[in-house]
Amino acid sequence: MERWKPAVEQSAREQRLLKLAGKSRKLFVFLREHRHELFDEAFQDELEAMYRQTGQGQAPQPPAMMCMALLVQAYTQASDAEAVCLSGTDSRWRMVLDRLGADEDEPAFSQGGLQQFRERLIATEMDRRLLERTVEVAKRTKGFDSKKTPKTLRVGVDSRPLEGAGRVEDTLNLLGHAGRKVAEGMALALGTDVEEVCQQADAPLLRASSIKAGLDIDWSAPDAKVDALNRLCQQLDRLMAWVAKQSESCVEAPLTRYIEALAQVREQDLEPRPEGGVQIRQGVAADRRISIEDPDMRHGRKSKSKRFNGYKQHVGTDLDTELVVACAVTPANRPEEEATLALQEDMAHQELFPDVLLIDRAYLNSSMTEDVLASGGDVVCRPWRGASAKPGLFGKRDFKVNIRDGTLTCPAGEVEPFEPGAVVQFDPEACGPCKLRSSCTQAASGKGRSVTMGDDEWLQKRLRSRLQSRAGRAQLRERVGVEHRLAHLANRQGPKGRYRGTRRNLFDLRRLAVVQNLEVAARYQRAA
Repeated sequence: MERWKPAVEQSAREQRLLKLAGKSRKLFVFLREHRHELFDEAFQDELEAMYRQTGQGQAPQPPAMMCMALLVQAYTQASDAEAVCLSGTDSRWRMVLDRLGADEDEPAFSQGGLQQFRERLIATEMDRRLLERTVEVAKRTKGFDSKKTPKTLRVGVDSRPLEGAGRVEDTLNLLGHAGRKVAEGMALALGTDVEEVCQQADAPLLRASSIKAGLDIDWSAPDAKVDALNRLCQQLDRLMAWVAKQSESCVEAPLTRYIEALAQVREQDLEPRPEGGVQIRQGVAADRRISIEDPDMRHGRKSKSKRFNGYKQHVGTDLDTELVVACAVTPANRPEEEATLALQEDMAHQELFPDVLLIDRAYLNSSMTEDVLASGGDVVCRPWRGASAKPGLFGKRDFKVNIRDGTLTCPAGEVEPFEPGAVVQFDPEACGPCKLRSSCTQAASGKGRSVTMGDDEWLQKRLRSRLQSRAGRAQLRERVGVEHRLAHLANRQGPKGRYRGTRRNLFDLRRLAVVQNLEVAARYQRAA
């Protein structure tokens, strides 16, 4: 396999290009000056290990050059087709890829080769290794002074919503989309066209430009939607019965994917109708699929009023170096705490373990929080607000919690023992004649005040005490560093994902984080 051996010394032409690029695209300058450090011999060995050394087939392009192309593609946010074109026509691309001496307008790689290299990185987890590599290079950059950074590792974790690339559809369109794909797959397997398949399967609706256009009904009429749904389901039943009669060799992996998607949508969105047939299910099924082409996309909420469809991106940032050290992507409906295992795994590969973890409340119940606390580390987070007290009544914060003794003292001085996660019931005989009863509870006569204690009450008390001091509030504000990193990533990527599927979107997040880290390294370089 040919190894990439880019020149270190700069030619006169490269110096002119670097001067021009430094005014608007400064990362081109850093990549040209440090590409030999980023892709040193040891790292190129790792990249070449992704390939089988059989000597068969066409020799691949140097893996290090292809990896550099993926980074420049992320930096410029070019499509695969644009990246191929720019590798042959843009002088800055050609300079960074060490192609200035090659024939003009000759692309450095093909679009298929770029896609295959990306899939190879994903399959071998080398995209994570590339992120680790940028952290290593940044910390060796002139201007980075390890003596000035604290000995303790402070990691900030946060997330942002990412709209998925798949089309989000209602139940009728999900069913029709999946059915159409099944028909197209059968047509391809049998060497015929979709019209012929739909005719043989007696499913004419699947030939229409859209399912709703094919149904051609007055949607405002009573029961129109139910009747249309049952017409579609009957034709899909006939299609699947026809597919079952065909040779098993016709039903290959791509077709199976759509057959399974069709079955999943019917199970999650439909229910039997008392009069016969089916109807739209009342309520929303757990983990409901919302896209045929991207099975991992889900409905999610950033807040009560803001909903999105797709994924959540999570990053862990070393707040003292501003480097992204861990990435994770989860479907939009999954809680933030589920991402921490992946973040911990990324950091474990770099032998990093947070001494101080700065998070928001969504990550409080995570394994990462538990591990940091168990190791004697600190967690910086705002405490849970707790159940809102009624106006004019004492809230939980007005009660004194003694973690060491396991007691809870009310404003009137009554003391009750408590267990984490349990509800404390104060003695009705003490609450009844209490002068503060009207300010404490509206419970019926003969009942006392109740207070719910959290499983992590000791942690909540520590977090609440931090809010009471100026230094503690200043420490809470330090998490803004990870929010800035997310803002930079969002500015580069935009609100919508480039790829379909959780794993490919994780690849893209890691690649963007690599670019972000290299820009931080470039800033270290300029500051030196």
